[in-house]
Parts: sequence; structure tokens; C-alpha cells
Amino acid sequence: MEFYSNGKLFILGEYYVLEGAKVFALPTKFGQYLSVFPLKTKTLSWKSYDADGLVWYNDEIAVNDIISNNQSSDDKVRSTLIDILHQAHLMNPSILENNGFLVETKLTFPRNWGLGTSSTLINNIAQWFQIDAFKLLQKSFGGSGFDIACAQNNTPVTYQVVNNEPIVEQVSFDPSFKDQIYFVYLNKKRDSKDAIANFRKKQKNLSDEIKQVSQMTNELLHIEDLETFVSFFKRYEQNLSEILETPTIQKELFPDFNGLVKSLGGWGGDFVMVASKENPATYFKEKGFKTIRSYKDMIL
Repeated sequence: MEFYSNGKLFILGEYYVLEGAKVFALPTKFGQYLSVFPLKTKTLSWKSYDADGLVWYNDEIAVNDIISNNQSSDDKVRSTLIDILHQAHLMNPSILENNGFLVETKLTFPRNWGLGTSSTLINNIAQWFQIDAFKLLQKSFGGSGFDIACAQNNTPVTYQVVNNEPIVEQVSFDPSFKDQIYFVYLNKKRDSKDAIANFRKKQKNLSDEIKQVSQMTNELLHIEDLETFVSFFKRYEQNLSEILETPTIQKELFPDFNGLVKSLGGWGGDFVMVASKENPATYFKEKGFKTIRSYKDMIL
């Protein structure tokens, strides 16, 4: 059996999604495969390959350790994996009941890119166990679930959590200026859990902002020119900057850039979205940021 899930980029509504805002995200052309082969022994022989084909994680886990959620190891990856598999087992005990497996995962993007190593794994495991990936996420990692929506859909999506239920809508987003949108990696991975904790620490009553962000998500889908797109996101970034009490990434690192530089996901790491009339590759390479992907190379 083989399963696949898309990576994700959170374009509009990061942080606000946790409070029920309607947000916008894009699935990427990069993702993760999971292949499963039956074994006669009651173990999970697990191998994880990175985008270069190198094994970055290799382990033998007794099925009984998964069933009992035995996380006695100091290995954080092993403990996290056992917890996810344990929660999946509780939701569908028949898969591991009398079986062992050889499991191989294969990323098609570098792990440090932050495109969803965990969310693609959770969605793949959910497909394997034939269970609800959103529920598996909540029982293991936690989070808003927008990344699961991207993992499962091959089009742009709007996403909202209403009464603890995810609402996913496939939408059209095909701006005429998409050749002027790029994604630049900032050479460091951001821990989304830390970013969320920081947001919640600074949080005040955001009911007005939630309505505004939901409205902006609808507006974004109808923007027809680059100039409006740039000013739209600069306004959004400034508003979020005031709530986070953190300067925008453009103000902090790229104040002289002619165009837009917008943080994606947890502020301060992973990718930024760049929009400009001219190809920005030379500008960013001169500043030491060499991973630059065009919209068509990155987005499904």
C-alpha cells in the first residue's frame, strides 16, 4: 500500500485560525509518501528517507509498545511516532491487531523547509488506518488542522474551525500576476508550537480582528492586480505585527525591498512569500537566501 499527502503554505490567517477565523492556504507540489508492507513479526520496522534519499530515521518498534503507548525512550522522534500510532490504533484497532509492518516514508522536500513533515505523516497514517486525519491530529500533535486540509486537497483551500469541526472549501486562486509571486526560504525552521504559545501569551480580545481576517480571506480571492495584492498584505502584516508586538519580517530584514515580503506560518522562520514586479532572486541571493522558488514551481 502507498499513500501520499501534500505539503502546505499558510498564506492568510496564521494565528487567527486558532480563534475561528476563515483562512487561506495553498497545497504545495512537495509532500510525503508512506509505503506499507506486511511482516510476519509483530514489529513495525520503520525507515524515513529525506528528499536526497538518505535515511534520517530508522527504528524497530514492537507493536505492543504502540498498543500500550510505551514512550520510555529518550528519543523524541520515536516517542512522537509511537504516540501518533497509538492514537491511530485506538481509532481503528484492527490494523495492528495481528500484524507487523515494514513502513517507509519518503519526503520530496528538505525536512527543514517546514512544509509539513508532521502533517503529511499524520494524514498518511490516517489514510493507512482509514480514520479521520483531523481527529488524529487533535489527539496527537494538536493544531488548527489547516495543514491537513492542504494534505488532502489539490487546490487552494479556505479553512475554518466552527464548533470544533473543520470546514474546508476548495477555491479558485489563479491570479494573472502569479509569475510575480515567489517563495524564499529564510535558512531556519520555526517551531510552530513556540510561535503559537507566544501569540496566546500576547492575546487580547480579537473578535473584531477575526471578522476582519475572515472578510480579507474572501477579498483575497478577488484581487486582480499585483499592486493591490502587495498593499493588501502589507496592511495585513502591519495589523498582525501590532498584535504580536513583533516587527514584520520585511521591516526587520528587508526594509529596502521594493515589493512585498510576507511571513508564512509562524513568524520568524521557514518561508516568506515575495511579490514584486522584477525577479527578486538577485536581491535575496546577495543577502544570503539562496532557496527561491517561483509560484508555479512551489504550488499545486
